[in-house]
Amino acid sequence: RDGSVAAGSWAKRTGGMENPETTFTLAYVLLAVCFVFTPNEFRSAGLTVQSLFSGWLGTEDASFLQYHIRRITVTMLAHSLLPLGYYLGMCCAAAEKELYYIHKAPESWKIFFLLAVLLPTVTTSLAYYWSWNGWSNHPLARTLSHHTLPQSSWRAVASSINTEFRRIDKFATGAPGARVIITDTWVMKVTTYNVYIAQQQDIHLTVTDSQQHELSPDSNTPVQFITIRVASINPRVKSFDIRLNSTEYGELREKLHAPVRNAANVVIHQTLSDMFLETFRSLVERNLRYSFPSGQELEPCIGCMQTIANIKLVKMCQEPNEGECQQCYCRPMWCLTCMGKWFASRQDEQHPETWLASHVPCPTCRAQFCILDA
Repeated sequence: RDGSVAAGSWAKRTGGMENPETTFTLAYVLLAVCFVFTPNEFRSAGLTVQSLFSGWLGTEDASFLQYHIRRITVTMLAHSLLPLGYYLGMCCAAAEKELYYIHKAPESWKIFFLLAVLLPTVTTSLAYYWSWNGWSNHPLARTLSHHTLPQSSWRAVASSINTEFRRIDKFATGAPGARVIITDTWVMKVTTYNVYIAQQQDIHLTVTDSQQHELSPDSNTPVQFITIRVASINPRVKSFDIRLNSTEYGELREKLHAPVRNAANVVIHQTLSDMFLETFRSLVERNLRYSFPSGQELEPCIGCMQTIANIKLVKMCQEPNEGECQQCYCRPMWCLTCMGKWFASRQDEQHPETWLASHVPCPTCRAQFCILDA
């Protein structure tokens, strides 16, 4: 009997997960989020607005601005249909609620259905309005009109951008939802629902933020992202932020005509070794501190002769007789920065994903050590 009661209580606790309505809701929300914020797996499978409507959208290379005018419009329409798709799915997942008969549906579902129908209706009307007069009412066309010369139209600006985009010397980087494109004349940021555009001769660029990550999900190596504010002297052009990997900063500077001010005094690591050195420093600082015997004086680092030696290698990763690492009996002779440079210099540049887990010899006695031992 006790077993029956336990089984019954377990069935009650797990009943929610077996409920088709709950299961469908969780699955649909997950798919909807992936459709809006498309991960690489969905892109590979072609489950993106760009892939599904590629026949109507055309290609970026043929006409960059016209492509994005159509892409923004169809993206807005496709995303506005997601609530209605959820309602139609619930008609099957929760058939007992008879949602397919609107007059029989609960009051809350009637309101949801009304909103689910109203949203694509409004967006369809808006898309139709945008398409008037050759898309002249589209927000992107209005953005382009801020850069027009007297007696000119937004189409002339679009033609200029299209021509420069087709050149192979443009700078392009970033995730599909926040791409950064820089041509000889223009700085652009492409997002899901907009394209920000500024003319190089009118902009001020300022580094405003920096984010350091010990591991990149794509390459398992340290990565630094910097944020640059693009502000135009044209009052009709909105300011916007661009975000890029610090290793691409040098290439970005070569393409820009205006200087980049570093108002936040951000240290920009433009090479992989620079980023690794920063990560090495942060990891070593988490290790247990070595208590230096009293009465002994530390000498300057023999690597740079500018900083007092502050690194003592002590095997801490495993037991004394286990693993590749060995006990080092050298007195402190190196500073943290020089030890990090030594560690980086012994790595295989073709496989940076192995650097953090690798072992290198002590620069003095050649005993093997890892980051956990520093």
